[in-house]
Amino acid sequence: MLWYKSFLETRSRFLIGLTLLLFSALGAVLAYPRVVALLPLVPTANATGELGRRIREGAELMRDYRGYIWGQWLRQSMTNLLSFFAVLLGAGGLLSRGSGGTLFTMSLPISRNELLGARAATCLVGLAVLSFAPPLLVPMLSPAVGASYGVGDAIAHGVCFFLGATVLFSMTSLLSTVFTDTWRPILIACAFAATVGIIEPFLGAGSRYGLFGTMDGELYFRGGGLPWLGLLASAAVSAAMLFVASRNLARQDF
Repeated sequence: MLWYKSFLETRSRFLIGLTLLLFSALGAVLAYPRVVALLPLVPTANATGELGRRIREGAELMRDYRGYIWGQWLRQSMTNLLSFFAVLLGAGGLLSRGSGGTLFTMSLPISRNELLGARAATCLVGLAVLSFAPPLLVPMLSPAVGASYGVGDAIAHGVCFFLGATVLFSMTSLLSTVFTDTWRPILIACAFAATVGIIEPFLGAGSRYGLFGTMDGELYFRGGGLPWLGLLASAAVSAAMLFVASRNLARQDF
């Protein structure tokens, strides 16, 4: 019952997110032939400075299908969309004014930790689907454009996306036990994500172990293996925030 109720409360966010992410993957794959055709027009010879470096790097990535998928989709659209829907899945909850049936739910003969655990588990399953399904769609669609993409690569990136996104989900869940409205947790979590996104590029190689460096799996893409440090840190931080959320909820007076 608790699982089903949690799913009903978040299913619209989940289904919208899944639809957008799958169509994003579809669009990225089908656009590849057009991108290859336009590559000779990219002005790399006379480009100088930081902008020139970025143009050359992007053009070099797009010459290879795996590089194109990572540089143009995994690192950009997939990371941004998944981050946003991780925040949306974490928003709301028992304290939210927009959460229907709160008084009835709290009257059930179950602990608050069980309530929070059921909701968190349901949302994390949904987040796992959002993290793995779009990358796994890429190997299935790639033959349509005369290319191939490894299932192992898709799974590896799915792991990175899921554990990285759980940080934003857990942060929003924690904020939802502090504020009684839905929008403040969303806005604060989005502001945090935007700030991290601005700061990480200045960290150099260390950015590969940051939040978004972990999510987009840059270290794995460049042949360095999974970013275990970033993955373990993400899992630990997420677990800590969910624990604090459970303590906050236990202290609330309903």
